[in-house]
Amino acid sequence: MIGSVLVAGAVLASGATAAFAQTGPTLGPYGYGDVKLGMTAKQAKATGAVVEKNGDSSGEGPCSGWDLKKFPTGKDYVGIYISKKYGVVLIAAGKGVKTPEGIRIGSTGKQLKAAYPHIKKDVHGFYDIKVPGNKKAYYSFTVEHAKVTDFNIVANNQDCFN
Repeated sequence: MIGSVLVAGAVLASGATAAFAQTGPTLGPYGYGDVKLGMTAKQAKATGAVVEKNGDSSGEGPCSGWDLKKFPTGKDYVGIYISKKYGVVLIAAGKGVKTPEGIRIGSTGKQLKAAYPHIKKDVHGFYDIKVPGNKKAYYSFTVEHAKVTDFNIVANNQDCFN
């Protein structure tokens, strides 16, 4: 489940325009729309943009699973993790969502590297990079067959997953 949530994006290769990178729904540098990293479950719910997955954010575990209303993830996945201690710690990109640098699901590995020249592959196989403009978060991209298949914005401090 987490592996599917922690994944990729990509940027347009040469010829991409700044105008293109600025249009459409964007994930980063602090969150998605009104949903921001660090928000409590109560604050996130108050935006009207999220829906709880497990039906009980007061459960015993350290985190609860949510989705962006515009991007439901299905039965066995979550699109947002909210920690009782740290607030929103992960937001997954929905289809058509991009980073401010223009990376989206379907972008190529070359586009990803062009957008984030210092990106590194972590021990779990995800491509991670600090979020430009937010030193308290990183992007985690999944790349399969040279294409971004998913990506997330993740808080550096979290207690929801490894």
